[in-house]
Amino acid sequence: MKLVLASNSPRRRQLLTDLGVPYTVRLQEVDESFPEHLRRAEVAEYLAAHKAAAYRAGLAPDEVVLTADTIVCLDDDVLNKPADDAEAIRMLTRLQGRAHDVFTGVCLLGGDGRQVVFSDQTRVVFRALSPTEIEYYVHQYQPLDKAGAYGAQDWIGMVAVTRLEGSYFNVMGLPVHRVWDELLKLGFPFNV
Repeated sequence: MKLVLASNSPRRRQLLTDLGVPYTVRLQEVDESFPEHLRRAEVAEYLAAHKAAAYRAGLAPDEVVLTADTIVCLDDDVLNKPADDAEAIRMLTRLQGRAHDVFTGVCLLGGDGRQVVFSDQTRVVFRALSPTEIEYYVHQYQPLDKAGAYGAQDWIGMVAVTRLEGSYFNVMGLPVHRVWDELLKLGFPFNV
């Protein structure tokens, strides 16, 4: 059985590498829009499954593709990747001084037709941030490729995150504890 990571995220690549899971990367452009009626974890799971469907025809019987999508939710608003610096600043201004939820949806789709879709949730609490701190972060770290306009592993995670309830790795973009469990259930051959 071979794992295919369908993600360009350096964080997901590093997490799988650190987990000791061998994988190859295969990329395809996939539309990341979602139906308006979906809420919170449903959005992350929908996007992960939607991405995996794009790989279905090209999978060998012994391959499993892993797709994932991370979203940040403030109440019921989904904060995806910001379009520009101004939107990133607006998002972080909304998040500062509040708690929010991070959901990562994951889909494991086998070339043999088996599919598992799940999500993980982490509650993140930010301290109050000044406009200067927010602007510094956005201009220095360019978080335009990150849901909610921040990376917990970046400077802002060190100075703003005061509490986490759930998996830190989920906030980074992959709930590795759940991925490990689901790969074991699929019979993935680990050398541990």
